[in-house]
Amino acid sequence: MSNYSIKNLEEYFQLYRKSVREPENFWEEIAEEHFLWRKRWDRVLRWDFSKPEVAWFEGAKLNITENCLDRHLAIRGNKTAILFEPNDPKEAAQHITYTDLYKRVCRFANVLQSKGVKKGDRVCIYLPMIPELAISVLACARIGAIHSVVFAGFSSQALAARINDCDCRMVITSDGSYRGAKTLDLKGIVDQSLENCKGVSTVIVVKRTGEKVEMTKGRDHWLEPLLEEASDECIPEIMDAEDPLFILYTSGSTGKPKGMVHSSGGYMVFTAYTFKNIFRYREEDIYWCTADIGWITGHSYIVYGPLANGATTVMFEGVPTYPDHGRFWEVVAKHKVTQFYTAPTAIRALAKESLDYVDKYDLSSVKILGTVGEPINEEAWNWYNNNIGKNRSPIVDTWWQTETGGIMISPIPFVTPTTPTYATLPFIGVQPALMDENGNEIDGNQVEGRLCIKFPWPSMARTIWGDHKRYYDTYFSAFKNKYFTGDGAMRNAVGYYRITGRVDDVIIVSGHNLGTAPIEDAINEHPAVSESAIVGFPHEVKGNALYGFVILKEVGETRDRENLKKEINQQIAEHIGPIAKLDKIQFVPGLPKTRSGKIMRRILRKIASKDTSNLGDISTLLNPEVVEEIIRNAQ
Repeated sequence: MSNYSIKNLEEYFQLYRKSVREPENFWEEIAEEHFLWRKRWDRVLRWDFSKPEVAWFEGAKLNITENCLDRHLAIRGNKTAILFEPNDPKEAAQHITYTDLYKRVCRFANVLQSKGVKKGDRVCIYLPMIPELAISVLACARIGAIHSVVFAGFSSQALAARINDCDCRMVITSDGSYRGAKTLDLKGIVDQSLENCKGVSTVIVVKRTGEKVEMTKGRDHWLEPLLEEASDECIPEIMDAEDPLFILYTSGSTGKPKGMVHSSGGYMVFTAYTFKNIFRYREEDIYWCTADIGWITGHSYIVYGPLANGATTVMFEGVPTYPDHGRFWEVVAKHKVTQFYTAPTAIRALAKESLDYVDKYDLSSVKILGTVGEPINEEAWNWYNNNIGKNRSPIVDTWWQTETGGIMISPIPFVTPTTPTYATLPFIGVQPALMDENGNEIDGNQVEGRLCIKFPWPSMARTIWGDHKRYYDTYFSAFKNKYFTGDGAMRNAVGYYRITGRVDDVIIVSGHNLGTAPIEDAINEHPAVSESAIVGFPHEVKGNALYGFVILKEVGETRDRENLKKEINQQIAEHIGPIAKLDKIQFVPGLPKTRSGKIMRRILRKIASKDTSNLGDISTLLNPEVVEEIIRNAQ
């Protein structure tokens, strides 16, 4: 039995039991058989959640890029590693082979070293979804520098905060980026942010749009001439398994962003193993995750997980709606994509459009569909299943976080029977627990509670950069000896998990705990509704009441709004019960979202509570302009 590729449900349960009973033996076998180490570990695992301290494969030596590149050269040198699909469909796609990628990473790594970057230095990467983004990430890893990718849609303020927090000495950016029909001035944003970043001595600029940009003498350098002088061989820096590989910022629900630190060895093992099984990767597959590398999804499931498995991974520069709403499906058909992994937000947006955009493309290559970023509602799941998967490609509804590094709860295709809205079963080695408010674990099925993990897994974040106390306070202080995810979940009769939303999205109305996700699901099933978000606001009788922000499918929906509100509440009453009915309903043109598609409920809560004095930095939102409009028309 190969424990690297799970064949059926019985094998899943067998391996799961082993991974829980003998976690060290289990992960040791995976690590030993499937990866290249320069030195073996002294011990597999040391952990103490009360500190918290976690170390996997302690004492082992490796370089993750040898596992993602060098070891594939002999057998897969001519295979496409990165398939780059540009923003403009008229521009040719690029097939970058493993040999090309290896040489380009080595050259870039030599450029970094020529500019004084060494092991342990932090390098901020602020690039669009072009090949240089993946290459610069790997180039940092090659020489032991710690990469900190900032999504290239963040404001100069947000960028500066992240550069300063981890003391970056270099920024890698481009002259600009394409986003649909727009061109964005990335270099200008970097220049603005660096007015407040004294530690940055070098900026490397990639040519993409050809826009004219200001270059500061002595600080700014075009990448191309530097690459021409660089060798395409670079000896990898040998890292300790616990050395930091990267820092990735995730927005804190309050205050400044948290720089999650991920290690080299454990992260590599877990992302590679989850990728192989959850996407059932086979040698000739063409795998496409539509995320941006600026998010953890892109780190783990565009770059490291796929490349460690010798996969062909698609990098998409564009947006799902440009030049029209069929772009995703056009790309799938053009490259014969076999695994397609995207966010529920994208699925809901495309489901609003005519099916003509889907039907004109041949999607028969697709074997597996995936969703990530938030729980997927039933209507979107069914649309995806029927129209994209044609009822034959299983959907993996994956639950995980920036902090977890890799997928934690998910079906395994053709192994786990799926149920809409359920992330189903924990992945091998992941030990979830549902907790009540008093800190007791809730046993049995048909229960609901706060989702914790009671045993370490290899890819978990090790700390928050520069603030280990905050790491403890945020994730380990709520429940003794457990990692608290911040999410609520329910476990059904067969032990499947459904994520019910952030616990701060659990609203107590007249003593009842109401998770927002099921209420939103009910609202979204109304034929006139496209999307919704529910928050609580103070109510003198109930303690809290519910406020619904609702986007209608038709901008010019002519039906009587008061009737629509009644129908929506009727729908909620039918699905959940009268207790969950909304006191206020506001029809809105859009919802404030982060760039990764998460709804910023914190902002909606403030609007619902009529407290809009301090909304924090909304410039990093996908659509900051929608906030003013919601405030103007608030109930």
